[in-house]
Amino acid sequence: MIDYRLIGLAVALLALATGTAAADSKPDLSKLKAGPIAVASKRITSFKRFAAEQPLPKVTFRGGLELTSPSPHFGGWSALLLDDDAKSFVSISDVGEWMTGKLVYDGVHLAGIANARLGPLLDPSGHPIKRGRDRDSESIALTSGTLERGSVMIGFEGRHRIERYDMTPAGFSPSRGSLKLPPEAKKMGSNLGLEALTVLKGGPYKGNPIAFSERLYDPHRNHTGWLWTAKGPRTIHLKNIGDYDITDISSLDDGTLFVLERRFRWTEGVKMRLRRISPDDLAPDHTSEGETLIEADLNDQIDNMEGLAVTRLKTGETLITMISDDNFNHLLQRTLLLQFVLKDSEQAKARPPD
Repeated sequence: MIDYRLIGLAVALLALATGTAAADSKPDLSKLKAGPIAVASKRITSFKRFAAEQPLPKVTFRGGLELTSPSPHFGGWSALLLDDDAKSFVSISDVGEWMTGKLVYDGVHLAGIANARLGPLLDPSGHPIKRGRDRDSESIALTSGTLERGSVMIGFEGRHRIERYDMTPAGFSPSRGSLKLPPEAKKMGSNLGLEALTVLKGGPYKGNPIAFSERLYDPHRNHTGWLWTAKGPRTIHLKNIGDYDITDISSLDDGTLFVLERRFRWTEGVKMRLRRISPDDLAPDHTSEGETLIEADLNDQIDNMEGLAVTRLKTGETLITMISDDNFNHLLQRTLLLQFVLKDSEQAKARPPD
């Protein structure tokens, strides 16, 4: 049954997807310098948007925030990293910007953002990335260190590549080089590139980068990605269920992989799905399917969910955090930060001591 309360928003989103909606222009980064940014938040306490809250079978909704800012540079958030305590964060925008800050909690529930800073991603010469097709940053993975002093890889589409950067409290370094892509990556569409990227934190491929294209099908119409091993990038696949696109991935310390997906249809608007893949179901030249943990649509508090961070807390709880990309269309879309906790007792083991 179609919920006709959603048709207006679906029409707006379709217009946006086809380039006909009136959206705020994407910002010019040429003079942007790293510095503080004001971010306001409105708490979300119910995952249901148009009906009474209902328990989710495999996760518990822990709350969320709707984020806004007077800055023209705020928006388009497409990737997310959190530290082990789910407080410090890094997010990447699809116009070549980064944002850092601290999540503030009221007990275990999200209450706001503090100490937010924003700046441009820099080319090897130390200048903001100029060309639009060069600065469409869509994914991020921590490769070493911490979110305050560490190194990351960032996946771009348009001109498909994975660049390396260092991070300090002041922001991001210029690009430090790139990760070699497999020849098959040339088959990715210009706007369907490296949307999902992480470094596996455990399991048989601990320390190995893994990435998926937003939409690159194999001959069986399954999703295509790559796992970088000692022998170079190896092809991996994820079973296509319902023609969702892959928007991000994140891993736990036991090698479990979480996959965030999105779908748009005229009759249903935007949908979101989260899958979990066990470490023993992830291997080169293999098609994984995984277990569906969340499925949601516009009856729920979702938007264009693109960024994912999964954290095992010291309590043993597995915390799932997502952020949405508003496409800088502040009139029709929202920047949402959502959190869930797994109900699965198998995941509720204590995190190893630091």
